[in-house]
Amino acid sequence: MKADPTAQSALLDLQAQDSVLAQLQHRKNSLPEHAQIADLQAKANDLDGARIEADTEVSDLTRAQKKADAEVEQVKTRRARDEERLNSGAISNPKDLESLQHELVALERRISTLEDDELEVMEKLEEAQTRLTALESDLTAINEDLAQAVDARDAAIVVLDEQAAAAQADRAQAAAGVPDELIALYDKVRAQYGGLGAAALRARRCEGCRLELNGADLRDIAAAPEDDVLRCPECGRILVRTAESGL
Repeated sequence: MKADPTAQSALLDLQAQDSVLAQLQHRKNSLPEHAQIADLQAKANDLDGARIEADTEVSDLTRAQKKADAEVEQVKTRRARDEERLNSGAISNPKDLESLQHELVALERRISTLEDDELEVMEKLEEAQTRLTALESDLTAINEDLAQAVDARDAAIVVLDEQAAAAQADRAQAAAGVPDELIALYDKVRAQYGGLGAAALRARRCEGCRLELNGADLRDIAAAPEDDVLRCPECGRILVRTAESGL
């Protein structure tokens, strides 16, 4: 391939901007906030799951308490009715009186049992509500930390995107002086060699692979026409001759 030496030199500017863009993308992908956000999000998810379980338990126990309250009140109402009948003197039959008295004793035992059950439910409800409150507090704190981490990440990305936009503009300016055919070759080579498609030859060393070329290769390069597009014999990258090549 043939290309004007000036266009070949422009490849180095193009490569410089592509390297900057790659570095900026790497910094963007490896921001410490990414890991922090992932960790906080995982904790928030776990806490929210526990919160949902605690909230469900509180709801279930609240219903159980209301049911227990209703049962106690129902039995107390019946006891009050029986006591009223007993105290009214309306029942004179001894067997009926005895039966009513036995029923009142049974109702007292039933009320005592129900109140014990009611107290147990109330204690469980209090414990569940305490857990729920603590989980909600922890979740609020985690979400606040998460929001701060997201804000910090977004602010860092804005800065990196601004730098990338500037580098992209410089790249476009550098690419303007390079023929499409040469850019196509450069892009192909860059994809093959880890993002580095063109390198300068300085002091007999390829700045792509950092290897010093041997005498025979240097003589071939020195004898090649200036508009020949050369490849490094060691790494295969486009090799751009410079005033410091040492030929």
